Amino acid sequence: MVLDKIKKAFSSPSEDEFDQDYLEIDLGEQEREENKVLVKLFTLKQYEDVNEILNALREGYTIAMIDIKNLRQRDSIELKRAISKIKKTADALEGSIAGFGENTVIVTPSFAKIHKETISQKEEKKSKFETY
Repeated sequence: MVLDKIKKAFSSPSEDEFDQDYLEIDLGEQEREENKVLVKLFTLKQYEDVNEILNALREGYTIAMIDIKNLRQRDSIELKRAISKIKKTADALEGSIAGFGENTVIVTPSFAKIHKETISQKEEKKSKFETY
């Protein structure tokens, strides 16, 4: 009897046992949802709001668009501290950071880069066409 129980424990289970506990899981579907890029809007009202932004960036699939208008109007020193901390994190994650207008900062993770075209590059392009 004991040997029958041991033999049954180590033998392969019958097909009837599989049918009762069968559950189909599509792992590919879950993976695609987790790897989606999330564009998230943040408002920087005080220096402490930086932690929420940094946590989202560290997850790896978040592009942060940060409205800095409130903090810029209230305290420019706190704004510089906050932007400096965000920039250090973006650099550590090999991401990009750029200002967009006067009131918005965009931060991306390593897989996305922000195209930064300066005024001198625009003038250089214009001068190439004017020589013909």
